[in-house]
Amino acid sequence: MFNSQSYLLNTLIVGFFAYIIIVVLLRLSGKRTLSKWNSFDFITTVAFGSILATLLLSKDTSLAQGSLGFALLVIFQYVITWVAARSDIIQKLIKSQPSLLLYQGQFQQETLKRERVTEGEVLAAIRANGSAAKEDIEAVVLETDGTFSVIPKIQGSSASALQDVRGFSKAMLAQNVLR
Repeated sequence: MFNSQSYLLNTLIVGFFAYIIIVVLLRLSGKRTLSKWNSFDFITTVAFGSILATLLLSKDTSLAQGSLGFALLVIFQYVITWVAARSDIIQKLIKSQPSLLLYQGQFQQETLKRERVTEGEVLAAIRANGSAAKEDIEAVVLETDGTFSVIPKIQGSSASALQDVRGFSKAMLAQNVLR
C-alpha cells in the first residue's frame, strides 16, 4: 500500500519546499506569468505541473533539479514575453489574433467556422453582457485568451479598439466614422 515511510516523508518535505519555491518564483516573475492564458501560457503552466509531479513522485529527481526546472520556465516565460512586447514578429508567433465573430448585428460565418464557435455561444455572451438584441451590439470579438468581448453600439464611435482584430477591415473603420 505504501512504499515506505521515508518516501512519504520525502514527498512531504520536497512538496513543502517545492510549493514555496513556485510561489516565490511566480511572485518574482510578475503579473504577466499569471495573466489570462494563451497557448504559450498554457504550455508553461502544464510544464510547471509536470515538474512538480515529477519532483513529488520520483525518487530520482532532487529538489535542486526541480527548482532549476521551475526557474528555467520562469526565465523562459519572462524572456519570451519581454521580447514579444518589443517585437511584433515574436508576438505573432506566440499569440493568436483576436477574431471578429459578429459585426453590426451580423454573424461573421467564416470566422465562426474557423474559430469553431457557434452562434449560440455568441448570443450567450451578448446576454451575459446584459443585452437582449444582437442588433444593439457593434461587435463581438473572440479574444486571444478565449473570452468574448461584447462591444455595444455607440453613435459616432471610431471603433479604433477593433483595429487589431482579424476580420475587421479599414473599410469597416471608415464606415464607422461616417455613421
